[in-house]
Amino acid sequence: MKNNINLQSLHSMACQMRGEIIEIAHNSDAMHIGSCLSSLDIILTLYHSVLSFKPEEPEWKDRDRFILSKGHASLALYVVLASRGFFPKELLHTFNRTDSFLTEHPVRGNVHGIEASTGSLGHGPGIGLGMALAAKISGNKYRSFVLMSDGECNEGTVWEAVLLAPVQKLGNLIFIVDNNGWQATGRCDDIMHLNPLADKFKTFGWNSFEVDGHNFEELLNIFHSIPVDSEKPTAIIAHTVKGKGVSFMEGDNNWHYRIPTADDVTRAKAELGLE
Repeated sequence: MKNNINLQSLHSMACQMRGEIIEIAHNSDAMHIGSCLSSLDIILTLYHSVLSFKPEEPEWKDRDRFILSKGHASLALYVVLASRGFFPKELLHTFNRTDSFLTEHPVRGNVHGIEASTGSLGHGPGIGLGMALAAKISGNKYRSFVLMSDGECNEGTVWEAVLLAPVQKLGNLIFIVDNNGWQATGRCDDIMHLNPLADKFKTFGWNSFEVDGHNFEELLNIFHSIPVDSEKPTAIIAHTVKGKGVSFMEGDNNWHYRIPTADDVTRAKAELGLE
């Protein structure tokens, strides 16, 4: 199930969803707003214009698999899944509450659309690789998409997957790096030397591309240009802004852990044109 949505509609939906994320986080005392806002446009583009799936048949064997390896950005995934009918939108208001199915890190089996339980960073790439390899062995045509953070690339398990995928000729595996330049305690480059990420993937035998992770036209072009008959896996380095869309959150790493106040919600919605 794909949706041939236009660029203006994607932009309008992104603004609406940013407002929902911030308001839900306020009501549920949740953190990780900056990470949600940096990755939202990528997830939105995938689910509305790229991935094949059937919300009414969530375990359809030919569905594309999407794994949010940076599980702390779960709220961004939840609002998109709700928009595609995987579960009722009313459930969003239970996020992070005791006994809620919408936990602060996604758990497979809680709601439809979650392919893997994530949050302990570095595991998503290996899980996605396994799914891609399973598709190749079984002769299925689905693809495996993994969204990870740049800080997550500090994990050695990420690079084990990066080294193995070309050997297995997994052209059905796509890694996307939400490259917002920050991790929990500081700038990525001040903690671990990661750049140039695109060149690293290319050196290890991947198709490697860079894109503006907030430009829907660029995102659509890059996703739809992934070679379908390639034996090389694909890495997309999406350059993003932590806290994107709200001026007082953009580039401020305090929003990794800060919980928005009622005033923050009002200010953010005004900037997003929602008030």
